[in-house]
Amino acid sequence: MDNNYLNNSSNNTNYNSDNMSASQTSAGAQQTTGSTQQNAYNPYSGQQNTYNAYGSQQNTYNAYGSQQNNGYNAQQAYNPYQQPVGGKKPKKARTRKGGFGATLGKCAAIALVFGLVAGGTFTGVNYAGSKVLGITQQSGESKADSSDSSKTVQKATSTGSAQDLTDVSAITQEAMPSIVAITNTGTVSYQTFWGTQQQESQSAGSGIIIKQDDKYLYIATNNHVVANAESLTVQFCDNETVSCEVKGTDAADDLAVVKVALSSIKADTLKQIKVASVNDSDELTVGQGVIAIGNALGYGQSVTNGIISALGRSVSVQDETTGKTVTNNNMIQTNAAINPGNSGGALLNAQGEVIGINSAKYSDTSVEGFGYAIPMSDAMPIINQLIEREKVDESQKAFLGIQGQDISSDVAQAYNMPEGVYVYQVVSGSAADKAGIRQGDIITEFDGQSVSTMSQLKELMTYYKSGQKVKVKLERLGNGYEEQTIEVTLLSQSGVTSNK
Repeated sequence: MDNNYLNNSSNNTNYNSDNMSASQTSAGAQQTTGSTQQNAYNPYSGQQNTYNAYGSQQNTYNAYGSQQNNGYNAQQAYNPYQQPVGGKKPKKARTRKGGFGATLGKCAAIALVFGLVAGGTFTGVNYAGSKVLGITQQSGESKADSSDSSKTVQKATSTGSAQDLTDVSAITQEAMPSIVAITNTGTVSYQTFWGTQQQESQSAGSGIIIKQDDKYLYIATNNHVVANAESLTVQFCDNETVSCEVKGTDAADDLAVVKVALSSIKADTLKQIKVASVNDSDELTVGQGVIAIGNALGYGQSVTNGIISALGRSVSVQDETTGKTVTNNNMIQTNAAINPGNSGGALLNAQGEVIGINSAKYSDTSVEGFGYAIPMSDAMPIINQLIEREKVDESQKAFLGIQGQDISSDVAQAYNMPEGVYVYQVVSGSAADKAGIRQGDIITEFDGQSVSTMSQLKELMTYYKSGQKVKVKLERLGNGYEEQTIEVTLLSQSGVTSNK
């Protein structure tokens, strides 16, 4: 409060026209002033005696029922923020301590405690696990090895092995010379407004150099890679391209062999190419690392890797060229990318050995990583047979003596019939007639080889001479279809004179 104002109040100046006097007691001292006393009622039950504000004593019973003695002539000036004498202490306003900094500090402390507890727990579990599993000893051995590494020459990595398959360059360099790209050139027909039109078409595939003799190089591939070919070419690892021809096919197992005359291959190319190493696929395990090499999308040789996802898968594949369905019940499933053009290529193990022939990929927008390969344990007996057997001279060719119709998978499913060749006519006096084959029978196997189409059966007959004996499996309708095996002695066509 302003000091001048207090001094003026102490001059006992009378501003009241009544010039009345009153007495005031404050802190044990009495003071008489010429002012008028006013008694005012306090609605909060506290009595208020008020003397003139200019130099008079003011006794006030405040809202808390306590008396407050204060005046402008008194030694103490009124302070509106001062605690009233004898009254209750007002509640202090709550203040937030610390603010954001304190909160941040608490969070840091909690995080520190949690980290210490978690770290201690992890260390304890790791130590206990190491003791139980005996890892501690191995760690010591590795330390010893590392300490001696500066004194020994590092061993070279084998070019035919990759334990974790993160780097397959060594395997690729060893295996790539045994893989070829195959180009199939043919003619396709299609319907237009002006009738049936034809045009030349090309398709790409892959092959594996599987054998070599004095005259030919033999390449294993899929049957659908070479089907309906008017001409075939192979491209080797040095990009040299030569013509080849089909040696033999097995449509039921989707296998084929093509041969290339050694005389048509340049000397430099012969030095670079290799015959593939083949491993028995019976020893494969799920999770084993694999590598796929092939002519993906016809762009040339490419490499992908993955693992064996499953074994013994049953897969039905429709040949896009012939429309026929081929089923294999013992396929290798892998997540290594198998793309169009990879068909006929190699699936390798970590030692660079061929364990399968890449054949198909499950194609669907909702599916990834479903590729299939034919195990070499199943493929090699058929491949060797295709290589070794020779087509017989036309004059010695055997004749079965039937006319047949293909029973595709769709027809078989629709009419509840087995897949195979439906016999709708038997030639009288033929080998089939004499063996007891009847109209309505469905041939499913010829001399141990599965048969699904009439064209396949005709192709097989080109390797048999008149007089040879073969076993034919067929399904005959009785009380449902029942399988029978009939032995047939093949005859030449010249002996057949009439139809049955």
